[in-house]
Amino acid sequence: MTHYATNLEAIREAYERISHVVHRTPIQTSTQLDQVADTKIWFKCEHLQKVGAFKFRGASNVVLGLSEQQAAAGVVTHSSGNHAQALALAAKQRGIPAYIVMPSNAPQVKQDAVESYGATITLCEPTLEARESTANQVMEETGATFIHPYDHPGIMAGQGTVALELLEQVPELDVIIAPVGGGGLLSGIAIAAKALKPTIRVVGAEPAGADDAYQSKVNNEFVPQTSPNTIADGLLTSLGELTWPVVRDLVDEIVVVNDAQIAYAMRLMMERGKLLVEPSGAVSYAAAVKMRFEEPHPRVGCVISGGNINLTRISELLDLA
Repeated sequence: MTHYATNLEAIREAYERISHVVHRTPIQTSTQLDQVADTKIWFKCEHLQKVGAFKFRGASNVVLGLSEQQAAAGVVTHSSGNHAQALALAAKQRGIPAYIVMPSNAPQVKQDAVESYGATITLCEPTLEARESTANQVMEETGATFIHPYDHPGIMAGQGTVALELLEQVPELDVIIAPVGGGGLLSGIAIAAKALKPTIRVVGAEPAGADDAYQSKVNNEFVPQTSPNTIADGLLTSLGELTWPVVRDLVDEIVVVNDAQIAYAMRLMMERGKLLVEPSGAVSYAAAVKMRFEEPHPRVGCVISGGNINLTRISELLDLA
């Protein structure tokens, strides 16, 4: 039996650890959105999670699991936004320092949110190499513990709690669709969902401008991200060493959607479902609309991963549809 970085037991332990600090996010349905996708959809509203994204689950799990000695020196990470906000708030709640390395092109709304939680931001060039080297420098200077945005057992376990809640709320689901960037959310969901309900289908939704997960699945080997280009700015990173084996083995399919399809999904979700989502958060519904399900009208859970969108850019983004 293949051993992954986390398992159902660790995900359940994570849920016990974080249940007093995270929101149990609601389920939303919409007859109009169902009609467009030609199937019944239950939306898991992680855009209503603290910091506006599922990332708070994993960050809280790791921060609350640090020893007192580790916590005293604080935490450091690199992130384009949602993990940055999540780690900053989790650190603030525990009363420890947070040092966040952000690419210079990270949305200003996300930079402002990170600062509002009291974290120290260091900007760097928008490349993975620059992010990693800058984070290493901050770590050396501060002694803070590095918390990877997705390729970390505790992060994966925390994100997997989304599936625990979703299958408690809607146990009859046939399919779960979740966005995939680095794979922390998708791998955590896949591990939990397949353990709880082996017959369930787990689908990753990925932007065409950053389709390393799709390419990796097709080639059955890890294909790194090189030059991502998509409006789904939360999904720009490559799969990790810990997340790729889970995606390879437990995720049934990766569905790729282009920016126009993502923008169309955003428009529908906002106008018909009254769901304020960021582009990355709309990718799962965009995939549901694109898919032609083998079985007629399956019961589908779509994870809305985040809602941190710059309100001044909404009309610009929706014009892409």
